Amino acid sequence: MNGFDLQELTSAFIVLFAVIDIIGSIPIVLDLKQKGRAVNANKATLIAGTLLVGFFYVGDMMLKLFQVDIASFAVAGAFVIFMMSLEMILDVEIFKNTGPIKEATLVPLVFPLLAGAGAFTTLLSLRAEYAPINILIALLLNMGWVYIVLRMTDRIERLLGKGGIYVIRKFFGIILLAISARLFTANLTLLIQQFQASH
Repeated sequence: MNGFDLQELTSAFIVLFAVIDIIGSIPIVLDLKQKGRAVNANKATLIAGTLLVGFFYVGDMMLKLFQVDIASFAVAGAFVIFMMSLEMILDVEIFKNTGPIKEATLVPLVFPLLAGAGAFTTLLSLRAEYAPINILIALLLNMGWVYIVLRMTDRIERLLGKGGIYVIRKFFGIILLAISARLFTANLTLLIQQFQASH
């Protein structure tokens, strides 16, 4: 259980790759840049990686401290993802940046896109199945991939063109909407089951 295992590492990598989904975030990153909000690839990767590794070790404890279970946490995350999908589909701005920080590295890029409820929940679920070393290596490899993609967004933008990005943005908006709906329904069902069991 506590040793390095290539199969576990590969499985954990694929699961995290699908959840973090940096390719799906490209239209959002480009949209943020068009709105004049800078995205720092180094900072985003470092902060997201640190948050995820930190949560991997203290997530359970932290949620227990606030008396929040993973299901409630995931439902809250689903709402944020839902709002972001509406922004993409309807071309509206919900996350108004009125704070002193004009860059978009922290919100919404690091949280909830890279290190969001989905990634946190997945990490805690993986802990029950795989050895920590394999999950951590898988996570670090994913962060390396995130960094490469964030550094190359401008090149990807030139490749796709404005029209291509617009279409991809709408498509991924619908995908995000579906992810938020799945996160919401799956975890709401869990919450209802827990509520019924406790009464």
